[in-house]
Amino acid sequence: MMEPSKIDEALKDDAWIVAMQEELNQFQRNDVWTLVPKPSHKNIIGTKWVFRNKLNEQGEVVRNKARLVAQGYSQQEGIDYTETFAPVARLEAIRLLLSYAVNHGITLYQMDVKSAFLNGFISEEVYVKQPPGFEDISNPEHVFKLKKSLYGLKQAPRAWMNLK
Repeated sequence: MMEPSKIDEALKDDAWIVAMQEELNQFQRNDVWTLVPKPSHKNIIGTKWVFRNKLNEQGEVVRNKARLVAQGYSQQEGIDYTETFAPVARLEAIRLLLSYAVNHGITLYQMDVKSAFLNGFISEEVYVKQPPGFEDISNPEHVFKLKKSLYGLKQAPRAWMNLK
């Protein structure tokens, strides 16, 4: 099963539709946004789908992953966000951690937090377009007002790091 490059391709395949619906269900569970009438004089940020096949050790597709991302490149500093943050671990710190763990017999585990950025609250007033292929039929001109961050937003890493 190939990864679609466009939404039109994904909407022709039931497996990708299910993956997109799972992503949107995660948004609903995390109370990420609210559908509102499009405000005038506000920057509305586009959204797009990113499609990836998750593979097992043999290289076989085990799952389709669809992620809705904000087109953050259209954000305006001082309007849509005030500051950014890039959580990056220095290579030296990782080496030190691994060395310490090996020398003290400590087992390390890595984990991936599913939809991690969907948990970070944003303080700015940010609006995004409805997801392509999943527009509300009764309110096609409405937009989503974000309560929490989305992948692709300039302030998403900062919002996630500020979780307490």
